[in-house]
Amino acid sequence: MDIKLLSPDQVIFWRWGPVSINATLVFTWAIMLLLVAGSWLATRNLSGDLRLSRWQNLLEIVVDGIRQQIRDISQRQPDKFLPFIGTLFIFIVVSNLLAVVPGYIAPTASLSTTAGLAIGVFLAVPWYGIRDQGFKQYLRNYLQPTIFMLPFNIIGELSRTLALAVRLFGNIMSGAKIAAIFLALAPLIFPIFMQALGLLTGLIQAYIFAILAMVYIAAALRVHEGKQLNRKQKGENSYG
Repeated sequence: MDIKLLSPDQVIFWRWGPVSINATLVFTWAIMLLLVAGSWLATRNLSGDLRLSRWQNLLEIVVDGIRQQIRDISQRQPDKFLPFIGTLFIFIVVSNLLAVVPGYIAPTASLSTTAGLAIGVFLAVPWYGIRDQGFKQYLRNYLQPTIFMLPFNIIGELSRTLALAVRLFGNIMSGAKIAAIFLALAPLIFPIFMQALGLLTGLIQAYIFAILAMVYIAAALRVHEGKQLNRKQKGENSYG
């Protein structure tokens, strides 16, 4: 069976009793090391001159693009969101684009990886919300408009996390399987086309995941802002 048809969780490189190291772990750590090394190389000689290196030009284009997307969605200064959203986007992009390397299986084709990323978003939403509103005020949002909405609001948060994980996992896994099937049927015709399509799909999925993460965070912050605005308007109306 073609390795591309397998989940990276099923590809075992080393096993000792109940402990095993699969492709998901190996390639995830390899990507993290690659990103750390790449970040160090790209930022070690940053310059403020008009003539910039290619690495710095590429870095500034990527960072500025992410910053602009965050600003457009949140209507806030993007600096406090950039580390989290930027890391999500770059990790998923690199994970998906490396699929052109023979023998590589994208960790995002594993539900455990996408679930981990989605849990990160699930935790980031209250983290940013509490930083912005305070602990008590943020928890009070789950009781709106009545206390009976608490379980529904919690279910909504959990289902949103599940949808994030399954969407990314399903798209990457199905894309890899479809590509492998076409390559098996017509190996002389489809390879270049399917590789290009796979790269485009991987880039789009990374963009969608990062955008949805920022949308969820921004929505949590705007709920509080909307309530403050309503209180202010009511106060002005009563005063008038």
